[in-house]
Amino acid sequence: MKSYSRLIFYFLIFAVMPGVFLRALIWTPAAEFLGESSRILYFHVPVAWISVISFVTAGYHSIMILISEKERDEREYKAYNAAYIGIIFTILTVVTGSIWAKISWGSYWNWDPRETSIVILMLIYISYFSLYSALKDNVNRMGISSVYLIIAMITMPFFVFIIPRIYPSLHPDTIINADKKIHLEAAMKLTLFTSIGVFTIFYGYIYKLMNRISSLEFTQQEKRNDN
Repeated sequence: MKSYSRLIFYFLIFAVMPGVFLRALIWTPAAEFLGESSRILYFHVPVAWISVISFVTAGYHSIMILISEKERDEREYKAYNAAYIGIIFTILTVVTGSIWAKISWGSYWNWDPRETSIVILMLIYISYFSLYSALKDNVNRMGISSVYLIIAMITMPFFVFIIPRIYPSLHPDTIINADKKIHLEAAMKLTLFTSIGVFTIFYGYIYKLMNRISSLEFTQQEKRNDN
């Protein structure tokens, strides 16, 4: 079963993902008014999506650490790994957004509400790793870092969804409009949601792999402590 799932993963990464990239760059029509620069949408939105679900995952495991005594050590490294992946994809979100800004607005950085809010969110989560490294006592580190991740998760909707909609923005309209309808052509929808799906599966596989490595390291550390 493991080899079967691995084959599916390799197929997605080496066949489906390149196909999605080619479709995004060549066959999918450019968005009206945005022109060819809109093609980065098919990378920018998926990496932003992965950063959000990563931070939600980290927050979930942090909540479970505080309300349950079961598998607390396991949940600690699961929260850490999710936040780690979230930071990587948030950086990718900032980079792809800056490239889009340069093409569309003439500058990589414009103090746009969306640009600024996502960078603030990134700094909040980077601070988590500084806090985690500074705490040497395992019990205190688990509790304090979990509380921090929960607070960070609570702030995330404000920085990602609310603040950018309160203030005027240069950023193009969101994909889902006020009527809760997706205003993209059929070909663009197919490319975008296929890309989101592939990135999500990629995230799931990498997250599972990181947790497996962390589990082995934790087991080895326990054996050394017993000796």
